[in-house]
Parts: sequence; structure tokens; C-alpha cells
Amino acid sequence: MSDETAGNGASATVNAGYDEWIDALAEGAGYALVCPDGHGSLPPRRVCPECGSSSLSEEALPERGEIETYTVVHVPSPRFADDAPYVTAVARFGPVRLTGVVRGVDPVNDGNGDTGDGDNADAVDDAVEVGTAVEVTVGERETDGGRVVVFRPVEE
Repeated sequence: MSDETAGNGASATVNAGYDEWIDALAEGAGYALVCPDGHGSLPPRRVCPECGSSSLSEEALPERGEIETYTVVHVPSPRFADDAPYVTAVARFGPVRLTGVVRGVDPVNDGNGDTGDGDNADAVDDAVEVGTAVEVTVGERETDGGRVVVFRPVEE
């Protein structure tokens, strides 16, 4: 193991598999690691977390996923301080679930001039709901330019 760090205190060795995965996602070639039994996981992995198989293959993610849950974040962690408020979601893409930021929706303005009384649930519910079809890409945090998984709603 290397003692090198990735600038954020994390081991460069640990980030290597994730960095390759997010690079592939940014290039439109996102993938999941799938064992012979069909269990999916995300890099870095050496064994299936479900069955322990060490035979993992890279399988392309579907072009579209589906939001399984979401929330509006008003009080962010320091890495997302300049991004708030924002919508974060968990979406299923084939055998895996991805967590990301939903872009292309306005979590503050409901279209009726309401921009800050805290009652914005209708605005988000109109654009994002459980079952919303999304595409996945990579974007940047406004706070520090770090890369994040980004979902964008798509018309079906």
C-alpha cells in the first residue's frame, strides 16, 4: 500500500478505482461491477459484497435510471456550502443504485414567485418524484470544483 494521499487526506490507492469509474461516467461509459449471480456493485471492489465472488465483470450502465428517493438539502456539509439548496437523490441504474445531485430543477422557486418561505415542496415535486427517469453524468461542486455524480430528468 502507498502512503500517498489524494489531496483530501484519502489514500490515492483507495481513490484509484473510484477515479477511473467517475472518469468513465464523465465520458458516457459508466459501468457497474457484476458477479456471475448478477449482483451489482461500484468500484473499487475486488469481491461481490453480496456473495463474495471474486469474478467481477464490468457491465455498462443503462442510459436511463429511475429515482428511488430524494431530498432537498438546505443545510449542507462544508464541501457543498455554495451549492445549497440542492436536490440529492438515489437512482437505480440496472444492478446498482447511485447517489447524486439532481440538476436542471429549481429547489427554491415553484414558478409562482415563491422563492424563500420554505414551502418549496411543490416545486421539487413537479420536477422530481420517485420514479422520475434520469440520465447520469458528472458535474462539479460550486464550492470547490470537486467532481460529483449528476442526474438530469429526461422526458420519456
